[in-house]
Amino acid sequence: MLRKDNRIRINRKIEVQHVRLIDQNGVMVGIMPTSEALARARNAGLDLVEIAPTAKPPVCKIMDFSKYLYEKDKQEKENRKKQKTGGLKEIRLNPRIGENDLQTKIRQMDKFLQEHNKVRVTVVFRGRENQHKDLGENILDRICEALSASGAKEGKPQLLGNRMSITIAPQTGKAQPKPMNSPKITQPEEK
Repeated sequence: MLRKDNRIRINRKIEVQHVRLIDQNGVMVGIMPTSEALARARNAGLDLVEIAPTAKPPVCKIMDFSKYLYEKDKQEKENRKKQKTGGLKEIRLNPRIGENDLQTKIRQMDKFLQEHNKVRVTVVFRGRENQHKDLGENILDRICEALSASGAKEGKPQLLGNRMSITIAPQTGKAQPKPMNSPKITQPEEK
């Protein structure tokens, strides 16, 4: 018999003949009639709670039901806190952005990617900038190249009206991020 609701049955709501009883100390008592299990719970001043309704026979435990609900709610809240879903962060630029400002935006995007968020980079064109879409593509390519250690681009840059955007997803593997402002030092070749 499947139950249609997912509510927990306690005390008189348990309608089966026999239950497998666990006492308030967590000790397995065994299979007994439901009326006897209810009497034990009443004598202890606690509730008889059905914790495994699908088992044959159902498993019931003697416990304080309100404390059980409180702890269950507390555990669910804790699980929701720990559950981190990757969000989508958006960074907007214009094609005339300065080099230092671009490096600052790249560091911010790298931080978002390290936190397992997707990043949408949008270049907004105004006025005559609309005639120079190649500048926006160059900026997006530089950003993708700089973030290649911590993220991977999803698809090609999309052009929608006066906006060009690309989405960068975090890397699934644990790649070490490369330092952002370290200049490449090349040694002269010896002859």
